[in-house]
Amino acid sequence: MLKSIIVLLLIGILISLIVGFVFFYKDQGRSKRVLYALGVRVTLAVIMMALIFYGLTTGELTLNAPWL
Repeated sequence: MLKSIIVLLLIGILISLIVGFVFFYKDQGRSKRVLYALGVRVTLAVIMMALIFYGLTTGELTLNAPWL
């Protein structure tokens, strides 16, 4: 469940990145829509990092890297 929420947040971040680029291209930097898209992207990134930290501390997510 936690992994699917993290994937959905990542998809939301990518969509916000694309929307911000479209706003920047269309408005030529004259509106605040780019800043709103940035705010959404930062908020989603903070939520995703908090969920990853929560998953690692509770043991729901594990690090399976061979070099650890």
